[in-house]
Amino acid sequence: MESCRRTGLNGLLCSLSLLCVILDIQLDGVLGATHVEIEHHLEMGRKLLAAGQLAEALSHYHSAVEGDSKNYLTYYKRAAVFLAMGKSKSALPDLTRAIQLKPDFLAARLQRGNILLKQGKTQEAREDFEAVLQRSPDHEEASNQLTKANELEELQEEAQASYHQGDYSTTINVLERVIEISPWDPESRELRAECYIRMGDPQKAIQDLTPATRLRNDNRATFLKLSTLHYSLGEHHESLNHIRECLKLDQDDKECFSHYKQVKKLSKQLDSAEELIQSERYQEAIEKYESVMKTEPNVLFYTNLAKERICFCLVKVRSAQEAIDVCSEAHQRDPRNANILRDRAEAHILNQDYEKAVADYQEAREFDGDSHDIREGLERAQKLLKISRKRDYYKILGVSRSANKQEIIKAYRKLAQQWHPDNFQSEAEKKEAEKKFIDIASAKEVLTDPEMRQKFDAGEDPLDPENQQGGGGGQQGWPFHFNPFDSGGSFHFKFQYN
Repeated sequence: MESCRRTGLNGLLCSLSLLCVILDIQLDGVLGATHVEIEHHLEMGRKLLAAGQLAEALSHYHSAVEGDSKNYLTYYKRAAVFLAMGKSKSALPDLTRAIQLKPDFLAARLQRGNILLKQGKTQEAREDFEAVLQRSPDHEEASNQLTKANELEELQEEAQASYHQGDYSTTINVLERVIEISPWDPESRELRAECYIRMGDPQKAIQDLTPATRLRNDNRATFLKLSTLHYSLGEHHESLNHIRECLKLDQDDKECFSHYKQVKKLSKQLDSAEELIQSERYQEAIEKYESVMKTEPNVLFYTNLAKERICFCLVKVRSAQEAIDVCSEAHQRDPRNANILRDRAEAHILNQDYEKAVADYQEAREFDGDSHDIREGLERAQKLLKISRKRDYYKILGVSRSANKQEIIKAYRKLAQQWHPDNFQSEAEKKEAEKKFIDIASAKEVLTDPEMRQKFDAGEDPLDPENQQGGGGGQQGWPFHFNPFDSGGSFHFKFQYN
């Protein structure tokens, strides 16, 4: 205040003057503290980066940039962290800002040029390499990279020319080198994927398109194409995942939403059908797979799959002839499918056509020789064929392999009455009837006993003396203690054994 009086300032002006002095002093203190903090963040960022703790290092460099937005080095160091994290797109703005603040910063120019070259941006990359060489003509790395940029530009033009001429094989070969120089260029990968699609190799197209989705900010078209390719290959879950990524970018995208509805509906039906099979609800599974064919009639994979699984289910419900028909159609569609051949073999067994069953199992083994089910099934079919050439109890009674106990007993009673030896007069007829009656009675004994029937179905005749412990040593009479007349009937014929 004394100084104010000496200078002649009035009270208000003097107060304002003193306030400004105080603020200047306080501001100097704040700026000093901020500078210390910035140095601290830079030092911590350096240490954490060296220790490989990238996320923590990045956090400190963020703070350093916020504290001093005019320091080109802070931007450059943060760009180095982004690059170490594999985030080249995030590093580019920081390198550009560092160059703006210090145009002669050659390290930043070189680093930016390298990123632009990997992104396939030859013109911009060339400008950076030329700027480095202008200030440092002997810079070896910049010279080599400039040569690569020129080579890349020529290769890109060559690839485009080959593609437009329809020479997809040459285009792919040229793009091999293009992608080697510019692995972060989505256009080169997308072009090569298109060549693979036109050459009928969707799997390789997927290999190129998958990384391409990460190289653009808005890559809805690539996600849609990926989803479509997976869908065409029958990979409906992968298809659904990719189309959802498209809708995350824009939920109103009409093409993506339309495809999403189709994939979701089909995927739900397929999953539901397999769940029904796991629950052994085979008839419902058949109906669900019939719905699958209606939902997607144009992609062969799904129709073929549905036919294959319906074939499997029909065998499980023991519908032999229908299973054979569907399995045969499925086999025509997919001749090398071992599962279809296996299931048709089982249908032939149900139909008591063991020769065809053996033939199908042998063919299935050619396509899947390591399958335990196929190997085991072939052995069983061969046993059944061998037995059928001796005695087939199902054929003797005239019943199907899926007949229940009541059907078996009914067939037995009918045949037993027909072939009872008392019904015949001559000795020759009686002998023939006796043999027939023994077979009928044996069939009834085996097929009404769950354990014996299971053995027979597995390819073993439980009444064959060769299969009995100790052999059949010439014993005559009924196996075990079986009496064919002890079945509730009023038969009085007595067999004579001489």
